[in-house]
Amino acid sequence: MGLPEKIKKIEDDLLKTQVNKKTEHHVGLLRAKLARLKSELEEQQTRRSGSSVGFDVRKSGDATVVLIGLPSVGKSTLLNRLTNAKSKVASYEFTTLEVVPGMMEHKGARVQVLDLPGIIRGASSGRGLGKRVLAVARSADLVLFVVDVFQPEARGLLERELRTTGIRVDEAPPNVVIEQTSSGGIALSVQVRMTKMSEQLVKEILRVYDVNSARAVIREDVSDEQLVDVLLGNRVYVPSLTVMNKVDLVNAGFTSELANKLSYDFLPISAEGGVNVAALKEEIYAKLGFVRIFMRRRDGETDFQEPLVVRGGSTVMEICDKVHRGMKDSFRYALVWGKSVRFGGQRVGLGHRLMDEDVLTIVTK
Repeated sequence: MGLPEKIKKIEDDLLKTQVNKKTEHHVGLLRAKLARLKSELEEQQTRRSGSSVGFDVRKSGDATVVLIGLPSVGKSTLLNRLTNAKSKVASYEFTTLEVVPGMMEHKGARVQVLDLPGIIRGASSGRGLGKRVLAVARSADLVLFVVDVFQPEARGLLERELRTTGIRVDEAPPNVVIEQTSSGGIALSVQVRMTKMSEQLVKEILRVYDVNSARAVIREDVSDEQLVDVLLGNRVYVPSLTVMNKVDLVNAGFTSELANKLSYDFLPISAEGGVNVAALKEEIYAKLGFVRIFMRRRDGETDFQEPLVVRGGSTVMEICDKVHRGMKDSFRYALVWGKSVRFGGQRVGLGHRLMDEDVLTIVTK
């Protein structure tokens, strides 16, 4: 029996099985086996094609944002509003057949915005340009869902398609550590109360993935799907924003009713009319967690006019790379004033993580 047949058999078993307290162990195990088989099939297909599927996009700027939406929801118009790009705009579906990049400049940050071809139902299975589109989204720092005000339910479809390809939107990686050992069986250390699955199911899922001897530490109440995510090791965790486009075509009451009814938050915009585009730039900047670093010369003069804008949690080494690629090679030490140090002018090394509005002096050989 080949992989497709094995996958079909498990999918059929899942459809036949009612999920309840008595069957949750069996269902969890089936889902774990199914995820492994699908992963193996994907690897097999990739090897046959000779390369991974995806558009060739060079990352640039301080961060990358991808626009995800159904065809004809206004992604190209929004890209043109946010950036200096000139993405083709038309009223028919699939105007964008390639990834169109643009650069958004805001508060000193340069954000690469990618207009991707429209997603359709079944994209993660290869329909349309789905797999190529979703492959680009894996390398993004932020997913921007663009939803038509007349199709608000599309947000769920888009997130499901991303999820099927291993992209976890607005989730943190599970707090689980698995360290394989040469012998001794599975030593499980559970530091929380488990409600989503039993310890026995944890061990059985580990064995499905050929983990027969290991130290496993579980620090949060994870589901079988989250445990599988850890075992596969190829999941991507990305924050998101959602915009509800074309609100100029409805009244304020309609938008307010949507906000009360929907399970997700959104920013109402009109890409065509430029409504709330400035507010969206602010939202993107905040969501990406940028911080401002003020550079101080060795003679004591600090440039407070043009801060260096970097992602939150950046190290001194990353600042060196941003200023000049060869700077870290001649680095001696750095002096920092601000919230990331105990006292002003503290000497730090390349691994020191900076905080917003820190003042930094880099001393080289």
